Amino acid sequence: MEKADIGIIGMEVMGKNLSLNFESKGYTVAVYNRTASKTKDFAEGPAKGKKIIPTYDLKEFVSVLKRPRKIMMMVKVGKPVDDFIEKLTPLLDKGDLIIDGGNSYFKDTMRRNEELSKKGILFIGTGVSGGEEGALKGPSLMPGGQIEAYNLVEKMFKDIAAKAYDGVPCVTYIGPSGAGHFVKMTHNGIEYGDMELIGEVCWFFRNAFNMSCEEIGDIMEEWNGKTDVLRSYLIEITADIMREKDKENEDEYLVNVAGDVTRMKGTGTWTVQTALELLVPVPTIASAVFSREMSQDKELRLKMSKILPLEIKEEIEGKREEIIDIAHDALYISKIASYAQGFALLKAGSDYYNYNLNLCEIAKVWRAGCIIRAQFLDEIAQAYKENPELPNLLSYKKFSEFLKANLWKLARFIEIAHKVGVPALAMANSYDYILQLTSPVMFSAQVNALQRDYFGAHRYFKIYGSGNPELKKTEDGKIREYHTEWLVSGRPEKEVTS
Repeated sequence: MEKADIGIIGMEVMGKNLSLNFESKGYTVAVYNRTASKTKDFAEGPAKGKKIIPTYDLKEFVSVLKRPRKIMMMVKVGKPVDDFIEKLTPLLDKGDLIIDGGNSYFKDTMRRNEELSKKGILFIGTGVSGGEEGALKGPSLMPGGQIEAYNLVEKMFKDIAAKAYDGVPCVTYIGPSGAGHFVKMTHNGIEYGDMELIGEVCWFFRNAFNMSCEEIGDIMEEWNGKTDVLRSYLIEITADIMREKDKENEDEYLVNVAGDVTRMKGTGTWTVQTALELLVPVPTIASAVFSREMSQDKELRLKMSKILPLEIKEEIEGKREEIIDIAHDALYISKIASYAQGFALLKAGSDYYNYNLNLCEIAKVWRAGCIIRAQFLDEIAQAYKENPELPNLLSYKKFSEFLKANLWKLARFIEIAHKVGVPALAMANSYDYILQLTSPVMFSAQVNALQRDYFGAHRYFKIYGSGNPELKKTEDGKIREYHTEWLVSGRPEKEVTS
C-alpha cells in the first residue's frame, strides 16, 4: 500500500481543501476525522479517484504515513487541539512532526511546543490565511517552531502556498516557538482594522450622498484598479458584495437586509490584549474590535435608538467628486496607520519573545493568498528591506510624505462623517494615532502624570523645557524622577531617582 506524504486531521472545509491542494501538487494525503461519516463523504465525493487515503481511527491514520510522519491538524482551537495531541503522542516516534494549522492562541502554541519537544516530537504552529478558497488554491502560510521541523515541510508548503505576482511563494520560516501563530494573530488584528475602515467609508457614502449599493460598488471597483494604492482583496470583495441582490427579494440588495451583527472568533481580541501587555498602542485595531462588540449589542441599540433618537444630518460643503477623492486618500492614510500599529506589535512581540521576526519577509508573505493581501504591501516590504530597524512604518519616506500632504483629508472625512451621523471610530483613531505619534510633547500626558503624583505620590519625570522636549537623565543615562509634596505648605519638589 502506498504511504502518504502528509496526514490531515479535520474534515471541515479548511481541512478538505488543504488536502485537495496538497494532492493537486503531487502529494499523497491521508485524512482522518473524529466523525467517520465526514471522512467517508469526502473520500466518496471530492477526493474520489485522487491520491487521498481515508482512515477511520488514529492508529490506522498514523500507520499509513511515511517517516518521519508529518501530521497537520485543522481542528477547532483550544481543547480539541490538546486532545488530539494527547491521543497522537503515544503513536508517534521521536522526530515526527505535528502541525497545528488552526488559529490557536500563540501562548498555547508556545506551551505545546515546549511540552512536545521534551518528548522528542517536533511541532509547528502555522498560521493559514486565505479562507476556504486560499486553502484550496493557495494560502498564505506563517509557520513557527523548530527550524528543523520547518525544513521537513518547506518544499511541501512552498508548493501549496499562494504565489505573489513575482512568483515568490507566500510562505517563510517565521521563527521559533509560537512565532507563526503570533504573526497570524496580528495579521487578523490588521484584518479587523481594514474591514472596519472600509465599512465606515461605505456608511459615509450612504449617509453623505444617499448612494445606492450599486454606486458604492462602482467606487470600490474603481479603487481596486491596477495602479490604485488601495488595490486589495478586501476592496475587491466589497465591490462584489455591494452589488449582490437578496435571493428572497431580487429588488433588494443583500447588504441592506444583512444583519448588522459582526461576529468574531477571538483573534482580534487577542491582538488587543497582547498589545496591552506589550504596551503597544493599536487604537485602530482596538476600535474595530469594539465596533464588532457594539454590533452584537443589537437589542440594546434598538432600545437606545428609541430612547435617544438622534437626527444628525447637516448640509455638506464641497462637490461630490471632490469628497469622494478625499475619502479615498483618508482611507489610504488610515490603512497605513492601522498597518503601522500591527507592525509595531510584531516588532515588540519579536523583541519580548525572542522571535527574531523578519518584518520584510512577513510583508512579502502577505502579498497573496491571505485576506489582507494588498498592493501596498510591496511598499511595506521595501520599507523594512531598506531599514529593518524602522522606528515606525509611518516614518518610511513614501508614506510620511503622503501623510504630510494629505492628512487634512482624513480630518475632513471625520468632520463630514460626524455631520452626517456616521460613527467613524477606526478612521478617527487612525488620525489620533498619527497626531499622538508625532507629538514631541503630549500635554495631556503631562497633566495626567501630575494628577497621579497629586493623588497617589506616583512620581513624575521632567523635560528640560519648552525648547527641549527630551526627558531629563542622570549622567549614567537613568531617567530622573520627581515628587511634589502637594499637601505641604509651599509644595516642595524633591528628586526621588532611585
